[in-house]
Amino acid sequence: MKKTILYFLKRLLVMLFTLYIIATATFFLLAATPGDALTARVEKLPDIVVERLYEKYGLNKPVMERYVTTMVGILKGDFGESIIYQGQTVPNIIKEKGPVSARLGIQQMLLGVSLGLLLGVLAAVKKGTIVDWLVVALSILLISVPNLVFALMLQQIFAGTLAWFPVIGWPKENIWFGGWEYTVLPTLAGCFGYIASYARLLKASMLDVMNQDYILTAESKGLSRFEVVRYHVLRNSFIPIVTNLPMTVAMCITGSFFIESVFSIPGLGLYYVNAVAAQDVTIVMGETVIISAIYIAVVFITDILYTIVDPRIRISGGKK
Repeated sequence: MKKTILYFLKRLLVMLFTLYIIATATFFLLAATPGDALTARVEKLPDIVVERLYEKYGLNKPVMERYVTTMVGILKGDFGESIIYQGQTVPNIIKEKGPVSARLGIQQMLLGVSLGLLLGVLAAVKKGTIVDWLVVALSILLISVPNLVFALMLQQIFAGTLAWFPVIGWPKENIWFGGWEYTVLPTLAGCFGYIASYARLLKASMLDVMNQDYILTAESKGLSRFEVVRYHVLRNSFIPIVTNLPMTVAMCITGSFFIESVFSIPGLGLYYVNAVAAQDVTIVMGETVIISAIYIAVVFITDILYTIVDPRIRISGGKK
């Protein structure tokens, strides 16, 4: 029990330190970039107005003073007001735009992971056949070509040439279940990476399990190929899948930066890209810290899940 508590405390300290490094690196990278979020807005304004704007957002202070103020605000959970989105704060943006990114990401994940697992099973069961080679070739293609390219291609063909779906946009009403015609192309564009990753992951895991001695024992007992795969191979092959899923979920709900930009989807990804381009320190710092915190927490949860799905792994490290 003592070792378990120490393990949790150690991981918590590592998580907090990692988050601090990410926040610090993000701040100084933004500070080192020429100009700021007010540069383009104040070109034609009187000097007195310019001074007040810079004072309002603290951009007239030295870098280290702004750094300390920013880190103190993060500790309090106050990231400040957006510079380019008047009156908006990070919590407000996440509350309003988070569901948009979450719906898109969940649809992409459900479709991509499901198809990927199906193709992975087919490739493993049909190892060395044309089916296996086709799955491998498809996985290489899907993982090699960026989602941005697929998004533009789908937009050109199915929205432009065939006019089956809207070119851009997102449902404004019934945000979770309405306007499916707007979500088809972005969902397809974002699911290809999941298909490739999970097909390759499950195939490799199944082939490894199939080479184990207990599989030969099961076959020698007279079990059919289907029974061996269903009751022995699949069950043990899903260990890496289960431990990989939490990170996939975390990634899918935090926004698809390029896809949201291409299809003008008003989600977290689009707001983040615009904030980076405009050097809006408040939004960039806020979203970066929150997204990083989600990823770090998910990595910790994944480690815990690994000890659950594989009893040989002890939470204090090592194997039984």
